[in-house]
Amino acid sequence: MKLDLSVTGDIVTAMRAEILAGEKAVTTAMRAAGNGLKSDWRAQITRARLGQRLSNTIRSKTYPAAGESLEAAALVWSKAPQIIGAHDTGPLIRSKDGFWLAIPTSAAGKGTRGKTLTPGDWERRRGLRLRFIYRRNGPSLLVADGRLNSRGLGVASRSKTGRGRSTVPIFLLVPQVKLAKRLDLVRDAERAKAAVPGLIVARWVDGKLG
Repeated sequence: MKLDLSVTGDIVTAMRAEILAGEKAVTTAMRAAGNGLKSDWRAQITRARLGQRLSNTIRSKTYPAAGESLEAAALVWSKAPQIIGAHDTGPLIRSKDGFWLAIPTSAAGKGTRGKTLTPGDWERRRGLRLRFIYRRNGPSLLVADGRLNSRGLGVASRSKTGRGRSTVPIFLLVPQVKLAKRLDLVRDAERAKAAVPGLIVARWVDGKLG
């Protein structure tokens, strides 16, 4: 039996076209996967009521930045990794000095520019000294001898007779705090990773048909 083998067309050109289609498919698939994971993480943070500002710290980038490659990759990250990581893992937080953690009450108000309010900050802002009260059952307290204003904040008393003056809890003092786990970023990342092969194949086929 005699076999006759022949090649129709330019095989080099065909292979080059296949490689170009693959590069485009992989790059567009990785871009879609990165953008999809970024959207999923942002949505998860928003659902956890951690705020739009924190949600917007999630960013994505595809490599290479220009052109297309069979080795394209996507990176998704946060510009606030410590905050995101804490809500993702639910860590046990202790004072770095081995003393108390001071947790502001609603009467303390908030720190400036999103910073954590410390007892020293509060004293400087209000012009009042905080007084320590030890409690055997429940957290100990840092209190101020003043009053609550119309917004529910602890401030100095204006009364010269002492009328209306009260002891206002400003900080709760605890040895440690277990932060609740409010995010599951690994779940979304694993889902995005599993979808990548299908994204590549779909775009490769679409590119050849187009």
